[in-house]
Amino acid sequence: MLFISFSKVQKKLIDNIRERRLQMNLTQEGLAERSGVPLPTLRKFEQKGLISLDSFLKLLSVVGGLEEMVDVLKPKEHNFKSINDVLKSEEKPIKKRGNRK
Repeated sequence: MLFISFSKVQKKLIDNIRERRLQMNLTQEGLAERSGVPLPTLRKFEQKGLISLDSFLKLLSVVGGLEEMVDVLKPKEHNFKSINDVLKSEEKPIKKRGNRK
């Protein structure tokens, strides 16, 4: 269940990237140059939150947070309560695709 709206998440991401940029004492032009993200794209992101995943990851690679993003999105590990739970999990094949739309 989602307890925070997508617009609030988007605003928080924008604010966090901007704050990291300012902590590094970088202008928008400086971040755009270092990341390879075009300046108009960076401005659009900081104003409206619109950016491609590729550009977002490039920004994170400069301001920091790329490794943390990868770690946060790792699949959850099983919490086994017994050896039977472990054995049951080994019997199931690893899913390569979902079956619900």
